[in-house]
Amino acid sequence: MKDMSLKAVEGSGLVPLHVAIIMDGNGRWAQARGLPRTAGHKRGAEAVKRTIIAASDIGVRYLTLFGFSAENWQRSESEIKDLMALLRFYLFNNVKELAQEGVRLRIIGDRSRLPPDTVKIIIDAEELTAANEKLFLTIALSYGSRQELVDAARNLAHQVQKGALSPDEINEDIFGDQLYTRDIPDPDLLIRTSGEQRISNFLLWQLAYTELVFTETRWPDFGAAELDDAVDEYRQRERRYGMISG
Repeated sequence: MKDMSLKAVEGSGLVPLHVAIIMDGNGRWAQARGLPRTAGHKRGAEAVKRTIIAASDIGVRYLTLFGFSAENWQRSESEIKDLMALLRFYLFNNVKELAQEGVRLRIIGDRSRLPPDTVKIIIDAEELTAANEKLFLTIALSYGSRQELVDAARNLAHQVQKGALSPDEINEDIFGDQLYTRDIPDPDLLIRTSGEQRISNFLLWQLAYTELVFTETRWPDFGAAELDDAVDEYRQRERRYGMISG
């Protein structure tokens, strides 16, 4: 489980240790320009690349991006197909550059719903970048936090049923070790683009003490300047983790 004291020290200074982003507004960006939604997703992929570079440049160590939610499977078949094709294209064409830049990539979420060729590309990308440590990039795909919590509870129930764990032994650390993000610190800063002010079933457990910043900028227009603005706002916050202000 993560060390809260380490996170509090490293994640409360000039630069947040871990930034999470809900990338919202691709469709509205395209609609405002009279373009198909796929054009917004393509520009959104460019914003991903800009943001990874910007985060690394300012010293962020962990970057988590909400790419495709479990609820997004309810979108039209054609849009889902386009999104999966874009994902494959992005990973296939950028993973070598990510590896060269010291980025370690990991995908979290329900892979059983992803196309087999997409899963293979994901596995290959994770293996290629596994030894990197400059920036830990996590992308949530086919991800829903409630399902993650249900899976964690189910795993613990199985351990109790097998006699490997007593119910009285279960605490926050043991529960947290069942989550997809078990080996990375909780986010210090969450950014959501496009003006919406919701968490949308993203990292519900992990965001307990995270600072939230909402921006009107739609994701395809997001970049270094917008990340700097969010980090500047984060710097103005006093993070107390439930303690009394000094």
